[in-house]
Amino acid sequence: MQEKETHPFFTPVFEDNHLLVVHKLPNVPVQEDASGDPDLLNALKAYLKTKYNKPGNVFLGMVHRLDRPASGLMVFARTSKAASRLSEQFRLRQLSKKYLAVVQGTPPPQADLRDFLVKDAATNKVSVVAPGRAGAKEARLSLKLIKHLNGLSLIEIDLETGRSHQIRVQCAHAGFPLWGDYKYGDGNQPQGRTLALLSARIGFTHPTLKKEMTFSADFPQDSPWNRFDAPAQQQEFI
Repeated sequence: MQEKETHPFFTPVFEDNHLLVVHKLPNVPVQEDASGDPDLLNALKAYLKTKYNKPGNVFLGMVHRLDRPASGLMVFARTSKAASRLSEQFRLRQLSKKYLAVVQGTPPPQADLRDFLVKDAATNKVSVVAPGRAGAKEARLSLKLIKHLNGLSLIEIDLETGRSHQIRVQCAHAGFPLWGDYKYGDGNQPQGRTLALLSARIGFTHPTLKKEMTFSADFPQDSPWNRFDAPAQQQEFI
């Protein structure tokens, strides 16, 4: 088996003239933020510039986001045509995107969560509010319990909407916060924990070839993931 190419902030998964699919490492901001820390978008542009010896600025379109503490699959567009067509797929919910998470407590075997969320830009924190509240946006997701073990549960999540911090906020509000979530957890997270949220699978139509493409992330081997067996569908990158 060919060894995967790794970089400080990401692992390349797939690339062609129109697409770049990568596995983002945890605690890497997707784009520049107030922290000033190195970000994924600029790291990827530098990677492409060096690899292909490109002069001038490198175009790379960001068509979706992933929380800084989370890890897993992201797709970027290498051309404006690809960016437009991928953005339309995201807008119309024509692509499939699955997450895995380790949460505290025991969620039901299956659940559909529906809440209304408001984001405080000053604190970068999202709250669940009553329907009808000014600025509130509806958030919907479905989840499936895969395994419960010693107070922790491995769950699969299917997002129906794409709100900021949605998975973390809705799971915490429902009574099973994500392991390692300092912002929305129960306040008993020891320092050093990494948020147990993985962008695990992503499927979409290639923007020019019109071919269906699906990618799955490797199941993490660090804590708390290593307490569970990998779900059958979480094989190596395909």
